[in-house]
Amino acid sequence: MNTHSPADYDDDAPLYEASKKIYPQGVSGTFRRIKWTLLILCLGVYYLLPFVRWDRGPHLPNQAVLVDMPARRFYFFFIEIWPQEVYYLTGLLILAALILFLMNAVAGRIWCGYLCPQTVWTDLFLQVERLIEGDRRERMQRDAAPWAGKTWGLKITKHFVWVMIAWWTGGAWVLYFSDAPTLVRDLATFQAPFVAYLWIGILTFTTYALAGFMREQVCLYMCPWPRIQAALTDADALNVAYRHDRGDPRMSVKQATKARAAGEPAGDCIDCNQCVAVCPTGVDIRDGAQLGCIQCGLCIDACDTVMTKINRPTGLIGYDTEQAITARACGTTPPPIRLIRARTLLYIGVIAAVAMTMIYALATRSMMDISAIHERSPLFTVLRDGSVRNNFTLRLSNKRPEARIFAVAVDGVPGASAELIGVKPIPGQPLSFEIGPDQTLDVRLLVTVPRHAFEGGKTMIQIKATDVQLGDSRVIRENFFGPDGDDSRRSRGARHGERRDD
Repeated sequence: MNTHSPADYDDDAPLYEASKKIYPQGVSGTFRRIKWTLLILCLGVYYLLPFVRWDRGPHLPNQAVLVDMPARRFYFFFIEIWPQEVYYLTGLLILAALILFLMNAVAGRIWCGYLCPQTVWTDLFLQVERLIEGDRRERMQRDAAPWAGKTWGLKITKHFVWVMIAWWTGGAWVLYFSDAPTLVRDLATFQAPFVAYLWIGILTFTTYALAGFMREQVCLYMCPWPRIQAALTDADALNVAYRHDRGDPRMSVKQATKARAAGEPAGDCIDCNQCVAVCPTGVDIRDGAQLGCIQCGLCIDACDTVMTKINRPTGLIGYDTEQAITARACGTTPPPIRLIRARTLLYIGVIAAVAMTMIYALATRSMMDISAIHERSPLFTVLRDGSVRNNFTLRLSNKRPEARIFAVAVDGVPGASAELIGVKPIPGQPLSFEIGPDQTLDVRLLVTVPRHAFEGGKTMIQIKATDVQLGDSRVIRENFFGPDGDDSRRSRGARHGERRDD
């Protein structure tokens, strides 16, 4: 029975424990060097790529990577993607997801620890904080003491540098949507469009807030990947782990020396808490797998440094598999690491299949396109001589950087003839016309078929567009409608069409 009264409860008590500020300590080692290398590479690509030039010829932008919204094009070096080719973007998203799954199957949250934008920018912000305010101990002491003039100066300097990094992050993003040198000049002279300033402001605020203040909260509460990857991992995946069989029982160096001399068990862990001090999310890896661990390996560097100083073997904390951890706990020999297994082979096979499909589609895609829309009012028209006419709107695209001559032909029904409306034909070639470089043109196509050429109210015709200079062609099939004696409603439509046409 519950014997507590309402007075025993504090209505003002928080539902959740308040988060404690984390002061990650600087560390050096193999994994820290890997993180610095990837950080410089990722930020270098992000900030500098908009300024890389790529010559595509006349009438086309020379920015290597550009999302040209007014022209509805995406340029990536020699690749040009049109809006109707959005399936390439779908393929890239599928590839990204599969690569993420493969990384998880090999080494857990390796994406989170090394390549995630939140991790990269947080690492950069933390390094700025260390350079200006000092390492972990100095920052903790300064925050605990009353703020003096020097503290205010350091804080203001740090936040100014943070804002500048965040501002350039937002500025670099908008450079992918317009010619970078031109937009930089327009931004500096306040002649850029308002939307550019708006997005720079939004991304400046989000980068400043997420990398400067929220940090590990993004990984713990906002990001869904830690929860998803837990369902995708298996016992053969490598994850950062603490070796309890070697580290416990924990004791100081002196106590461990005495215990070993007396033949008593003594672990290598001296409970220095350096693994916790360097963790960007404040995780104690010795407590086992946790949601906050991003598998960055900094605790490995910290522990190896301590083990080297006390003349003990390194590797007390390292990348290990669940099978090996279980085997050591049972006192048996851990199985070998299996990076190549059914799961990883499956991911690699699917990635290769999707990538090859996309490469083949890009290599064989046509630089012209055609689509047709059948006019519905009227559906068909019966002419004075009894022949039947259907009207179509053709949309033809020339994806080449130079003007091309297209020829249109109709086939599939004997005696069919065609006429183009709304386009200037090439002299002597009534069904040929020119489309400008990198342009789309809509033309009206009138197709006339003798009444005796089809029965049953409709038939199929083929509309073919050919690049006259190169011989490249595209064919589409469309329904051709006509009168049906059993359908009085359609016949009335035909007679109505006849009066309108003649």
